[in-house]
Amino acid sequence: MPVHKVLVVGGGITGSVLSLALAQRGADVELVEISPRWFGVGHGITVQGNALKALRSVGVLDRVLERAVPFDFMRLRHADGGLIVRLDTPHTGGPDLPSTVGALRADLQSALCDAVYGHGVTVRLGLSVDRLDQSAGHVDVAFTDGSTGRYDLVVGADGIHSQMRELIGIEARPRPVGMSIFRVVGHRPPEMDCAEVYYGGPRYKAGYSPISADQCYAYLLDENLDPSLIGPRASLGLLRERGAGYGGTWGEVIAALPDDTAVDYRWIEAVLVDEPWHRGRTMVVGDAAHACPPLIAQGAAMCTEDAVLLAELVTGDEPLDKALTHFMERRLPRVRMVLENSLRLADWEIHPGTPGADPARIMSETLASLTAAA
Repeated sequence: MPVHKVLVVGGGITGSVLSLALAQRGADVELVEISPRWFGVGHGITVQGNALKALRSVGVLDRVLERAVPFDFMRLRHADGGLIVRLDTPHTGGPDLPSTVGALRADLQSALCDAVYGHGVTVRLGLSVDRLDQSAGHVDVAFTDGSTGRYDLVVGADGIHSQMRELIGIEARPRPVGMSIFRVVGHRPPEMDCAEVYYGGPRYKAGYSPISADQCYAYLLDENLDPSLIGPRASLGLLRERGAGYGGTWGEVIAALPDDTAVDYRWIEAVLVDEPWHRGRTMVVGDAAHACPPLIAQGAAMCTEDAVLLAELVTGDEPLDKALTHFMERRLPRVRMVLENSLRLADWEIHPGTPGADPARIMSETLASLTAAA
């Protein structure tokens, strides 16, 4: 095994799945997370079949499915709620898994946290990496709390605004796509049996997904508004104002939200490290290496695929440099395709009436291509 002691920086979905996969293959894993509390944010997440396949491989799928809502199709609707089309969605994780589940992000992260602790990973909260010093055989790390450590491999899984990416000398930076998203968790009406997307309204689009027996995740894609709103601080009144004109179940969900509902607002950004993600024995994966607009709902899937494949290759029989080269050969074309298609869909949303625009075709073709092994 070319690596034994591994440092994972970042305790989100990518870092958690990577830590689990490495520990299950016999690696000595240490995970550091900058937040002093380790938990998932409260809004919803759409998890496609290829992500479910990765979660099954690290043993947490059954726990996630206890509360999540599986479905194998979605509907596109007009702004008033009238049906445009029902689309069957490909089983990107294989025929024995749902094509999609909706879940509360906090439920997914809780399952991962418990599994990480249960597999003996050393977890350190409230700190990150301050400095790195590489040699041919190891990486010496100085942490922000003054402690140090020596590792065979250091992996940054610290998200789209990754500090590790800059620390190891990768220049790619995220850029705004030109749209933003409001997100809330609300009551799930009985008729909500799958994800649905509303087109043709006053904003780019609106939608929702069931995430538990009684909860749903609803969102509105809008233009970029005042950046001072970014974070969990937008008002429900603003969401209702911007979403006026969308009816159907979406309008009912938003109208029924209590006045104290937390509304998360973000500008959507994208990044792609279109070169090797590793520098010697240090690297970035997941959103730190590639993050795309959520138009195809493949963010979690691309990240978990990274994690499972990386763990498999760096604990195999190849020398580390060859393992990382093979990792890039398999991952970069796949994530580039997803990112480019997601950006194309975002551009069509921002510029309605673009000649030849066909979102349903791009979404279907992208998901169909992802049925191939990661």
